[in-house]
Amino acid sequence: MALGRLVESQLFSIKANDPMVMLVAVGVIISVTALAAYVPARRATGIDPMNALRYE
Repeated sequence: MALGRLVESQLFSIKANDPMVMLVAVGVIISVTALAAYVPARRATGIDPMNALRYE
C-alpha cells in the first residue's frame, strides 16, 4: 500500500487500491508460500525415521 502510487504510475489502468489486484497479489503470495512449504515436507515424509536418526 505504501508504494501504491509508484505502482499506479508504472502500470496502466490499475489503481493503487484496487481490491481485485490486492486479492490476486495475496493469492499469488499464498500459493508460492504453500508450494515452498509443501515441497520440503513431501521430501521429508519419504525418509525412514530410523535412517534419519542413525545418520547423526
